[in-house]
Amino acid sequence: MPTGRAYRPEYRRNYLPPGYSGIRHMLFIVLFCLGGIALGIAMLDNVAPLEWLTVPLTFLYANLAEYLGHRYVMHRRRRFLGLIHERHTVQHHRYFTAEEMDMDGLEDLRAILFPPSLLVFFFGAFALPAGLLLAWLFSANVAWLFVVTALGYYFSYEVLHLAYHLPPASKAFRIPGLKRLQRLHRVHHDPAVMSHGNFNITWPICDWVFRTRERGGKGLGVRD
Repeated sequence: MPTGRAYRPEYRRNYLPPGYSGIRHMLFIVLFCLGGIALGIAMLDNVAPLEWLTVPLTFLYANLAEYLGHRYVMHRRRRFLGLIHERHTVQHHRYFTAEEMDMDGLEDLRAILFPPSLLVFFFGAFALPAGLLLAWLFSANVAWLFVVTALGYYFSYEVLHLAYHLPPASKAFRIPGLKRLQRLHRVHHDPAVMSHGNFNITWPICDWVFRTRERGGKGLGVRD
């Protein structure tokens, strides 16, 4: 079964929609996230000190959701969620291997970023109801802080994941800490590790808590 650059022409033939534009895909995510964040900030009104606790709590909740979703949905086929497993484990991990992590061009964003339809679905199915519930239980400020933080976290997910698949000579890797995060993700793309280690694509908090952080070495995962 071909992987890496040997698989990419097959993926592009079968899964790249006609007229696909990586720029449009990326712009949709940027405008959706930053627009939602700007709206949420504009709606805040005299935030009380305790209401600000929503930000760190939402951040930790999002980190846990990222970890659980990646570990138990993206890497384990679940009923009604098989498409997510197919897109991530079967397609993304064949497209990008630990040895060939870098993208060839903007059309490769199709294999990196979440499709706009899934972004709209997850926001409508999860973030919006949660925000409405928080507004009812606590206050509108708490609800908007939840939305702002959740969108900010998701945006960091997409930006960091994209950065991990940039060419090695990219100037982005001059950003302190980015190479270290990229290495954790590259180790996750090792078939010997991907089903049991480095499930936080962004900040490896839950990987540390649940002892699934792997540093990797010579093709095998090495636990911290």
